[in-house]
Amino acid sequence: MRAFAPPLVGVLLAALSSAQVLVDFQVAEPPPVPNSGQQCTMLILERTFGNSYGDPEIVEYTPPTDCGAVGSWAAVTLNFTVTSNGTQYDRLGILTFQNTEIWRTSTPEPTEDGIIWTYTKDLDNIVTSTDTGEYATTLYATFYASSGEHPTAGQANMIVPISTMKNNTGQRSLSPTSIFLNPFQLNVTLPQNTIEIYAELYASGNGAEEFWYYNTADEYLGYLPPGAAYGGGPFREVRLLVDGQVAGVAFPYAVIFTGGINPGVWRPITSYGAIDLPTYFLDLTPFAPVFSDGLPHNVTLDVASAETNHTLNQNWYVSGLLQVVTDPSGKRTTGSITTYDAQPYAITETTASIGGADVNVTVKAQRSLKIESTIVSGSGTTNKVVFQQSMDFENTQYYLNDANIQNVAQISSGSVSSTHNGVSVLTDNFNYPLYINVTTLINNATETLCKFRSLVPAPFILGSDISERQQTAGFLTIFGSGGTANGTSDNTFSYVDTKGNTYARDVNAAYNVITYDKQSGSLAPTSVPTYPSTSNAHSIPGVRLPGGQGSV
Repeated sequence: MRAFAPPLVGVLLAALSSAQVLVDFQVAEPPPVPNSGQQCTMLILERTFGNSYGDPEIVEYTPPTDCGAVGSWAAVTLNFTVTSNGTQYDRLGILTFQNTEIWRTSTPEPTEDGIIWTYTKDLDNIVTSTDTGEYATTLYATFYASSGEHPTAGQANMIVPISTMKNNTGQRSLSPTSIFLNPFQLNVTLPQNTIEIYAELYASGNGAEEFWYYNTADEYLGYLPPGAAYGGGPFREVRLLVDGQVAGVAFPYAVIFTGGINPGVWRPITSYGAIDLPTYFLDLTPFAPVFSDGLPHNVTLDVASAETNHTLNQNWYVSGLLQVVTDPSGKRTTGSITTYDAQPYAITETTASIGGADVNVTVKAQRSLKIESTIVSGSGTTNKVVFQQSMDFENTQYYLNDANIQNVAQISSGSVSSTHNGVSVLTDNFNYPLYINVTTLINNATETLCKFRSLVPAPFILGSDISERQQTAGFLTIFGSGGTANGTSDNTFSYVDTKGNTYARDVNAAYNVITYDKQSGSLAPTSVPTYPSTSNAHSIPGVRLPGGQGSV
């Protein structure tokens, strides 16, 4: 099941404006779902999250029958609406279905007057005498009946979680540190008639790894003032291994949470990926003959750096899922891996220039992988699979004037492809530039984040081309236990998918106010939302800067 966030509703936002509630949102395409036909909406959960760390909301539900049999729907959307006010940090949220993670999010930081946003996830949160903000949440699911015009959505025969959660609705204590912490491994058993396997991975850095792109190579950390940066270097590679062999990797996108670097620039427009963290797709079909023996096989998820022994700081939360296609004959799949060309780790290089009060460090990485396999189904069909990856990474950190100026210039790019009998089934061409300037005056900061991604996750999942550019600038003043912040954000976004749906949005904000908003394309809403006017500098509960600087 795939979750989408519906477009914001103009009537609701206009009604809230008189209360000066801040409407937070991430720029993204509205869901490409049927706009005609029967729909069935039901409430899944309603809860206020406070002191909820390790205490998720676990619910059972029965899908409606008025919109067709289970699995026959043309689409399913989840509408997660959250309100909060008071003082609180951003929190990581995870939504799971049958113990399989299906969406990862984070919470915008609330204001005293309150905020509202719409998306998905279950939330972990901590409330203290000073961190008073709680998150009042409602989650609705809408099922779209299939028809001749809108057929049943493509789907695998089974989904297998890459996580260690148990199917027990009475198990209310679920700690992310025991479930998702990097690295972790488990044994996976698949049906003997497995013929295709597609993996989707979730990975996000937290704690000392939140600003992993600012972490300095250990070799040169001693040249910086104490507390200017964490070590471990800036390169990160998410690896998936089957029985100890690298089956595929991902270079993660740099997500800046709403409390990161300068919280003022993420109000009301969050950074791209903050409410909808990106996922990464691999074709594990070359390993179908391995899994077809019906025995348990070790699947490992980890995150590696360019440092000695590839170690890094704490912590990364990783999980995933396998979408499995089986042969209708029920007979065992045969075949073998015919080509395996993959090194355990990426090839990396670290250099630096040091002079006076300036330290510049550059880390480069390159990864290539090619796995070919011949697969023979129980029905007698032969599939020649070629899965390839070619990716590059470069990060330069400029610590100038005794690290009073901290700049990062990073670009991560690559191509991931898989063909079955010469037909493309998975592509992921990406380019993730990132430029950040932090200058210690009153902590001025500018960020430019870009995402260019052409993605077809699997032959039964809608492919898309997304281009996003976000440029922000702002100031922040840090006090002992908090501060004030404000800023501007300019966003240009475009989307087109393999069914011809289109969406484009140019939206800007200055000092917490939307100053320009233009939407177009076949998915654009017919009415444009209105937003509250709040232009004062907002107080913030604390500041998180690279190297653990600021208050948290």
